[in-house]
Amino acid sequence: MRLKSIQKCQPGDKLARSIYTENGTVLVGAGVELTQRMLMRLKSKNIASLYIQDDRTNDIIVETVITEQTRRQAMSIIHDTFRAVHEVPQKWQQLFSDKSFGRNIRQVMTAVVDELNGSRAAMNLLADACAFDNYIFAHSFNVALYSTALAIKTGYSEKEVLEISIGGMLHDVGKMQIPDTILKKPGRLTAEEFEIMKKHTEYGFEMLRRQDEIPLLAAHCAFQHHERWDGSGYPRKLKAEEIHPYGRLMAVTDVFDALTSHRVYRRGMLPHEAMEVLYSGSDKLFDQKYVEALRDTIALYPIGLSVTLSSGVSGVVVDSNKGMPSRPIIRVLVDAEGQELTQPYECNLSDNLALMIIACGDLV
Repeated sequence: MRLKSIQKCQPGDKLARSIYTENGTVLVGAGVELTQRMLMRLKSKNIASLYIQDDRTNDIIVETVITEQTRRQAMSIIHDTFRAVHEVPQKWQQLFSDKSFGRNIRQVMTAVVDELNGSRAAMNLLADACAFDNYIFAHSFNVALYSTALAIKTGYSEKEVLEISIGGMLHDVGKMQIPDTILKKPGRLTAEEFEIMKKHTEYGFEMLRRQDEIPLLAAHCAFQHHERWDGSGYPRKLKAEEIHPYGRLMAVTDVFDALTSHRVYRRGMLPHEAMEVLYSGSDKLFDQKYVEALRDTIALYPIGLSVTLSSGVSGVVVDSNKGMPSRPIIRVLVDAEGQELTQPYECNLSDNLALMIIACGDLV
């Protein structure tokens, strides 16, 4: 299988991995042959790339970090909860005080924690394309996964990892009280609109902090994920260690997912591009400890991604090297003159330090 920009996908291409809806059900199953109508619909759902079957790379297997069932359950809870809060805001207290609500969240996020603990694969959320009408649903799920994996990586206890996991899932629930005209505006907000948008951190905190079934520190994830190391964040302009560690962790995962997510008004960055942005803000905007840990948690160059090396040859990422996320293993398929090789070969960049990845994109 090969990761391909949706802009380069053609009718007749066959999906190598399923595409999900925002509530976790399968929208288009693996093995389906794409049509022009399907491609137009997927583009409208803000999907940037797809795993496509390819004879040269069909032996490549991309491991999922959580099962389809757990993913479906988590997405369904996010979808139903956020929809309920948005559509009937005066009833959110009733919703959150329902003990079954808290139990369901704990149950599914415990499954997420267990599965991430048991996974040896680097985090690659490009592997699971999700079609969504509301960006916040997919973003909340992604931030929960990234935050859980990062909490595990940095040595938090089992109890703390679960708190962070729940906090990631619900960190943006306060946005459901922001007017749609602002929340769904496809461009830069005015200063006045941004002041209203910033209120989502306080709204989320107030919604979560008094609920017996929601950990109080999960509420602080909603409150503090926009605070910044240098005090330039909001809502309280906290600095450095004044920010709770959960807030510092989630600031990193929240921005990383925002940068890598495709939106109507801009393409999502690839993971290595987003990491460069985070590093530029390390110990200015973000706690460097979490930036460095995230680099070692995610797949900087996801399996199936087409790359060009400094020698001029091109190929596809087939595996990553643990501890060396920027030096993956490449299957070289095209020579420096742009000719497809009859005998592809694999190049381990950890053994060829003179070679660098200089570009990412679809093969010729």
